[in-house]
Amino acid sequence: MAGRARLDRVRGRQARHGHPLPLAGACERRGPGGCGVMIMPAKPNILVVEDNLPVRELMRESLEENGYVVFTASSGGEAMRILRVKGVDAVILDLVLPDTDGLVLMTDIRKATEAPVIVVSGKGTLVDKVVGLEMGADDYLGKPFEVTEFLARVKANVRRFKKDAARDSSVARKPRIKFGSLVLDPNKFDVFDARGKACRLTAMEFRLLEAIVAAPNRVLSREQLLEQVRAEALNVNDRAIDIQVGRIRRKIGDKGKASLISTVRSVGYMLTCDTEVLPD
Repeated sequence: MAGRARLDRVRGRQARHGHPLPLAGACERRGPGGCGVMIMPAKPNILVVEDNLPVRELMRESLEENGYVVFTASSGGEAMRILRVKGVDAVILDLVLPDTDGLVLMTDIRKATEAPVIVVSGKGTLVDKVVGLEMGADDYLGKPFEVTEFLARVKANVRRFKKDAARDSSVARKPRIKFGSLVLDPNKFDVFDARGKACRLTAMEFRLLEAIVAAPNRVLSREQLLEQVRAEALNVNDRAIDIQVGRIRRKIGDKGKASLISTVRSVGYMLTCDTEVLPD
């Protein structure tokens, strides 16, 4: 009932203004006679994975009213069947599902799509959020939630994902950078080991590592690294940077005394090796 009341309040505000919240990327163009013509981008596709029917319907209705195409799944198996045939721009994931653990499912989702994963779960303690982020979530929202915040987080993550995709398709190829035995490829938004195997970084992880690699043997503060992601993601703080760097280290196999990414206590992080720009 509380969720339904929140949705009703959102509907009421939208009705008073005469339109739903605008999607990222919408623009107005002057038509013949000076009339404004709203040019809308293709509707983003969202997959909602939630076994609680009232909550799932609340998410679906609020997203559809704001211009999204929504696919819904009540189990992990159903979610993966959808991902095999549908392209999505974001996945909303509950961690408590009837057939699998949401954290286990997140690993499978990451193999199927590069789209951001937003966990929306009743497990809302700090430990739960840290574990969710470390396992690959791009964002984490606890239940119960306000619909307006839910929509804002979806919008921010979809905007970042589409911006990254557009950059990949329209920007001229950037040079690859070798550091240690690894190669950072800005054109593929990933890092590759000596055998050419992708480390499968998320967009946020790649952006942070790219900033560190761009400044070899120079300490970057957490505040400087925050600037790399603050414009694209909500609720990012110093602790989130530490979590992301920890995930980067695990994925690129950076551990031990010869670590490529050094922690400078109370300051930030530094790449401890030289870099080399590779020819195409």
